[in-house]
Amino acid sequence: MSAEPATEQTAGAAAAATALRRRRWPLITMVVALSMVVAGGVSFAVVEQLRKDVTLDVDGELVSVTTYADTVDDVLAEENVRVGSNDEVTPAAGDELRDGAVVEVRYGRELTVETDGEEQDVWVTALDAAGALAARATRADQGRLGPAGAAARATLPIRLDAEQPVALVVGGDETVVDDGATTLSELFEAESVEIDADDRVHVDRIEAAAPGDPTVRVVVQVVDVEKVTKTKKIAFDTVTKKDPDRYSDKGSTVSREGKDGERTIVKRVTRVDGEVESREKVSNKVTTKPVDEIVVTGTKERPEPEPAPADSGSSSSSSSGSSSSSSSSSGSSGGSSGGSAPAGVWGQLAQCESGGNPSTNTGNGYYGLYQFSLPTWQAVGGSGLPSDASAAEQTKRAKILQQRSGWGQWPHCASKLGLL
Repeated sequence: MSAEPATEQTAGAAAAATALRRRRWPLITMVVALSMVVAGGVSFAVVEQLRKDVTLDVDGELVSVTTYADTVDDVLAEENVRVGSNDEVTPAAGDELRDGAVVEVRYGRELTVETDGEEQDVWVTALDAAGALAARATRADQGRLGPAGAAARATLPIRLDAEQPVALVVGGDETVVDDGATTLSELFEAESVEIDADDRVHVDRIEAAAPGDPTVRVVVQVVDVEKVTKTKKIAFDTVTKKDPDRYSDKGSTVSREGKDGERTIVKRVTRVDGEVESREKVSNKVTTKPVDEIVVTGTKERPEPEPAPADSGSSSSSSSGSSSSSSSSSGSSGGSSGGSAPAGVWGQLAQCESGGNPSTNTGNGYYGLYQFSLPTWQAVGGSGLPSDASAAEQTKRAKILQQRSGWGQWPHCASKLGLL
């Protein structure tokens, strides 16, 4: 029973509140609407103030951009332009972005600069090689630009000259290429320039002879490297050896012929544009050893010849008579050499060797009654030619030889006469 009044009061309060809200809604709606109109006008004005029209110059490529970015960093991020520590941004990346600004981005590229033969890797942000060389012209390390990598795949990550033609020198011959706004590899392909791993490539700056002439020159030095082989004779030496078993009067003899050797020299010759730049010794070896010539000389002395055996009794008389007769005969006949051939065994030996003619000279190197060679004749004390000596002198020397060396000095006739 008591809950009902409370319910009614509550329902009444709720109805009153609803009515109040209904009465206030149009006002609130009107106020909100009015506020939105006013706020919208103000926001539009603010937005218009934040809007900026800027130009992005990314490595020479121009793009117009409308942005609400506050800083240079922001607009680069919006346009997906990434920059690194070696790149250059103007205005600076953290600077405030202004309407109408030109944001310039220059990417850094690592190039090799050669100065006085020394190479150094540097980073440049120029648009082309002409700009890079011009920028370095004010520095102490001014030099030439070298391509990256081996010459056979020579590249330069930058255009040569965006505004001017370029000079191209290959093997000393120069041409002018009208379009310099190209890379190094594109230039070689267009001009059919083939480069191998030995060739040298560099880019340098030149003074234009007239307006419009090249200020950049691409130089290709054609390098040829070859191995040159030469041989040089090595003369043999002569070695003398003594033979104790060889008679000294027989002179010397060559027991082994000498042969020259050979030395081979290999050099690496480098030619640049056809001119010899250097010669480097690669090897120097004896490829064939010389062979010494061996000359043998005897040291053995000949023994004194044994005396001839004496004839017995009648034989002596007969020999004596014969000798007397022979002496008488020789005295009457004489001879150009003074004296006739000896009697007895020596006469028989002389008859066999030379026909008993003391002046025999057959032209074969043997002379006189006993066919002495000149060295043997001299070895037993003879002088001049044996054929010019008397028969008695020749017999005297023959006996000395026989005493030293035996009958074997006349092997054929001594054997024939039964003396061996």
